[in-house]
Amino acid sequence: MAEKSSPVLELQNISKTFNPGTVNEKTALRGVSLTLERGDFATIVGSNGAGKSTLFNAIGGSFIVDTGKIRLDGENITFLPEHRRSQQLGRLFQDPLRGTAPHMTIEENLALAYLRTAKARNAFFSRVSKVEKELFRNQLAQLDMGLEDRMRQPVGLLSGGQRQALTLMMSTMVTPKLLLLDEHTAALDPGTAEKVLSLTKNIVAERQITCLMVTHNMKNALELGNRTLMMDSGRIVLDIKGPERDNLTVENLLEKFRQGTGRQLDNDRILLSTTEEK
Repeated sequence: MAEKSSPVLELQNISKTFNPGTVNEKTALRGVSLTLERGDFATIVGSNGAGKSTLFNAIGGSFIVDTGKIRLDGENITFLPEHRRSQQLGRLFQDPLRGTAPHMTIEENLALAYLRTAKARNAFFSRVSKVEKELFRNQLAQLDMGLEDRMRQPVGLLSGGQRQALTLMMSTMVTPKLLLLDEHTAALDPGTAEKVLSLTKNIVAERQITCLMVTHNMKNALELGNRTLMMDSGRIVLDIKGPERDNLTVENLLEKFRQGTGRQLDNDRILLSTTEEK
C-alpha cells in the first residue's frame, strides 16, 4: 500500500502577541490550527483585524510565532528565516507595488524570481540562459498583456494590474509548495481585478498549487477553490468544504459567522460586496 503523502501545510496551535506587557499589547493569533492537503485551495474571509494578514506573515516568516509549530510539506519551518521560506512559498500582496523592483526591467525581475527559488547555493549570483529567457517570454505571452514585447522596460512603467499579473507569474514560475494571496485583486479596478483573478484560477488549476487566498468578496470566497475559512479575533471560527460548502449562500455564510461569534460581521468592504452582488 502506498504511503499517504504529508499535508502541504500544518499549523499546530500557533499564537502571536505583539508588544506584550505594554499598553499596546495585541494578541493577533490565538491557538490557530490548520491543515492543508496537497491541491487544497482555501479562501479566507473575516472581520477587520481578524488576523488574516498576520496568519500569512506567520507562515511567511515575517516574525517567529510565540507558540506552536509550522510545517511545510513535512518540514518544520517554525524557526526558518523568511528568505529561506521564500524559496518554497509564493506570495502576492494587496499593493501591486510590492513584490517587484520598479527600477529593474521585467526580464531582470523575472530572473531574480527564477534564481531565488533555485536550489544551488550560488544560484542567486548566476545568470539566466537564453533558453530561460525564452521561457520568460512564453510565460509572459500567456498573460495576454503584451508584456512579452516589453521585457527590457522598467517594471515601474507598468499599470497596477500588469504589475500584479507579473508578480503572480514571478511567484509561480517555479511551482511553489504553497501560494499565499493576500487580497491581491482588491486594489485593482473591477475589470482588471477580474482578469487577474481569472489568471490566478487558471495557474493554480494547471499547476495544482496548494493555495490560501484572503478575499473580501463573499461570492468569490464560496465559488473559488474547495474550502472556505472564516477568521475572527485571531481564530479560525469556521472551516467549510464539501457538500456543505457547495450549497451555501452568502447569506448563510454571514449567519454562520454570527452564530459562531455571537455578533455580526463588521468588515465594511465585505458587506459592500454582498450588496453589489444582489
